[in-house]
Amino acid sequence: QVQLVESGGGLVQAGGSLRLSCAASGLIFRLNAMGWYRQAPGTQRELVASITSGGTPNYADSVKGRFTISSDNAKKAVYLQMNSLKPEDTAVYYCYANTQLGRTYWGQGTQVTVSS
Repeated sequence: QVQLVESGGGLVQAGGSLRLSCAASGLIFRLNAMGWYRQAPGTQRELVASITSGGTPNYADSVKGRFTISSDNAKKAVYLQMNSLKPEDTAVYYCYANTQLGRTYWGQGTQVTVSS
């Protein structure tokens, strides 16, 4: 079975930084894109950032200028550098991977908590 394993979450003060990592294990066909969603209690899930296999990134307006997504195709990994964190960034962050076969895989989620 394919697994996406996340790490890097934690508790940080407002203005601080965290770096999230997500790496795929197991056999995955060619990736079209990887990225990150987040969901806070009582809210709908939000697409934070995505990156295509060609390296083209996309960001939610709320994180532009603060977050940077990157990937390593050889490692089948995706990263999210989060700077200037705000309390409203507090959420569970889930990575995902989309393949050329039309499948989507999800990470287990990692908690990011930003204190004021």
